[in-house]
Amino acid sequence: MSSAGPSGCATLPGDPPGGRRAVAVWGVGVAVYFVAIIFRTSLGVAGLDAAERFGIGASALSTFSILQLLVYAGMQIPVGLMVDRLGTRTVLALGAALFTAGQAGFALSHSYAAALACRALLGLGDAMTFISVLRLGARWFPARTGPLIAQVAALIGMGGNLVSTVVLARLLHDAGWTATFGGSAAAGLLVLLLALLFLQDHPDGHAPAPGPRPGKGFVRQQVVRAWREPGTRLGLWAHFTTQFPVLVFLLLWGMPFLVEAQGLSLDTAGTLLTLVVLVSMVVGLVYGQIVARHHAARLPLVLGTLTATALLWAAVLVWPGHAPLWLLVTLCVVLGACGPSSMVGFDFARPANPPERQGTASGIVNMGGFVATITTLLAVGLLLDATGDNYRLAFASVFVLQAVGLSQILRLRGRASQRERERVVASRVETVHVPVNQGDLTA
Repeated sequence: MSSAGPSGCATLPGDPPGGRRAVAVWGVGVAVYFVAIIFRTSLGVAGLDAAERFGIGASALSTFSILQLLVYAGMQIPVGLMVDRLGTRTVLALGAALFTAGQAGFALSHSYAAALACRALLGLGDAMTFISVLRLGARWFPARTGPLIAQVAALIGMGGNLVSTVVLARLLHDAGWTATFGGSAAAGLLVLLLALLFLQDHPDGHAPAPGPRPGKGFVRQQVVRAWREPGTRLGLWAHFTTQFPVLVFLLLWGMPFLVEAQGLSLDTAGTLLTLVVLVSMVVGLVYGQIVARHHAARLPLVLGTLTATALLWAAVLVWPGHAPLWLLVTLCVVLGACGPSSMVGFDFARPANPPERQGTASGIVNMGGFVATITTLLAVGLLLDATGDNYRLAFASVFVLQAVGLSQILRLRGRASQRERERVVASRVETVHVPVNQGDLTA
């Protein structure tokens, strides 16, 4: 008989058992995501080099990341639907092929237009990875471990960011543009091969129940039903509010801000970017454990991270002259908590939607942070050009989006909590009438 696990989600009969086989298969999916993150964040350490290579200013430079993330965000709902219908193996393999082609093309690009097209292709492939990995974890591990598995996946992804800030930055300095980006594309070919050879959508004997055959209006119904759940919308706004400060910092504007506005050396700035990634990896484990054991901690973690981020950004921006190193270090530590906090958004949407809608709901949530990131990247670039590189004014745009997200979180939190309680109660009532058969006992 099923019961409600620590995460507050009902553990269904036939819950996947996990184990070594699950870790191995899930590990292949996470490896694809790991490489996607390397490629996604590789421009973050090459922003100044890209500006010189293509002869562009701040607005044009920000367009690289904006276009890449615009494609990523725009594909989240279509990818969620693809995962729900086609399975993770197919979508992950397609994603790996696309982002590898984009990275290889970016290495060979000499014109701004060609480089833009390659970043868009990279964003298209990248868009297919994380939602697929979330679904893979849900199919191979028990539901009670969902929050921790999701945070560990994000943690490993941040390891890809670490490769960008440490390894690619050094290679770019020593080997040059083409060798660095072209050589890294080989990692994409490797994970594509692994995905084709070893990925499996679900354990043997744990195939999901067949859903209704898609008919007229199926896509619209999937999206509408997921959106109607307050938990889905709360997850989107939690993701929106907490993820974008760290992405803006790591993907593009952190290095120029630390070097040009704060007067740090390239090595010191690179160390601070690395610190953000390392803190994120540690905090991800902590947040995953907390949410798995204490379901009510989700909202306090989101609001606490949001508040700390706003306060530290304000302190750095209002400090006269260059901010002291200890304050910049503190800012980077707090930014490191933003990624794990944004992952909590998926833990609002997960219990709000049935299994056949998890991919679609995850896609909606995942749009939040990337829409905010695109908006801020564009705002910072435009404001830098308009104000003569006034980073204080440009980065003040962060507070506008934080205020918008916070207002929506506060508006939705009560409805989402009530709806989640109703679903848990209904799930417990249903399981009373579920007979325990040999398959259940084996599972």
